Amino acid sequence: MSAPGPAVGTLPAARDPEVAALLPEARRTIRRVARTFALASRLLPRDVREDTELLYLVLRTLDDLVDLEGAHDPAAEARLAAVEAWAGGAPAGRTSETRILDDLARRHPALPRDAVTDFMAGMRQDLAGPRMDTEADVDLYCYRVAGTVGRLMAAILGASGEEADAAARALGGAMQRTNILRDVDEDLARGRVYLAGETLRAHCLDRTTLATGDRTGVLRDGIARADAAYAAGMAGIPLLPHGRRSIRAAALMYREILRQVERDGLGARRPWRSVVPRWRRALIVARSLVAPAGPPSRPSAG
Repeated sequence: MSAPGPAVGTLPAARDPEVAALLPEARRTIRRVARTFALASRLLPRDVREDTELLYLVLRTLDDLVDLEGAHDPAAEARLAAVEAWAGGAPAGRTSETRILDDLARRHPALPRDAVTDFMAGMRQDLAGPRMDTEADVDLYCYRVAGTVGRLMAAILGASGEEADAAARALGGAMQRTNILRDVDEDLARGRVYLAGETLRAHCLDRTTLATGDRTGVLRDGIARADAAYAAGMAGIPLLPHGRRSIRAAALMYREILRQVERDGLGARRPWRSVVPRWRRALIVARSLVAPAGPPSRPSAG
């Protein structure tokens, strides 16, 4: 079970000036690689929004180091090893990533270090070209690369306890399943398939025929699984002491991608991604802004 978070209204520790100097880069990064959440994050209190931007800077940097440099550049590998040591509680080299993580952990004592360990495992798994034989494999991958992010975000937003942790895992996993369903053609072009082999076979497909066969049933199956995960994840939003409107907006905008995949034609092969129109995303944010956030609910005992 997670360590207790700070009481609602408690101010976090002051930010390390060296970390504060990285905020402009962090802001540019989240706007570039997480545009949906960057839009939703405008609803966050300033300090929390800045912590979120710094977290995304770390995660994106780690992704880039693994994907582009980690297998070839000793300096990149040393930076990855420093983060893995930090996550395991061992003495870690001083890098911009560990400096930010130190600062976030000082400001948010419930920050789960094991989530960073699991995220790194997901990055290295992705580099190796993951093979998804079962839906359990997909669930594990989605947890590693996105459910971990949900857990880290929940801590920054002040949530703690098993119920909040499970909801954060589910919401992050739902968003990653959405990515997988949106990017089937893009991934195929890179020689990658993130759909479960057992599900492909159930719909008379495999990794080869996925490019040309009727994948309507596979996508419907995946959308149903993602929708169920969104329901489980969004049920935990009332547990957040901060950022309930922002997380609801992010979840609703991302879930709308599933509806856009349906509108674009299930199973159709497209040279483009399914993209939710800007006006529709703006409407979701506006509705989240005027909807009552309500007080945080108490997690059930357990």
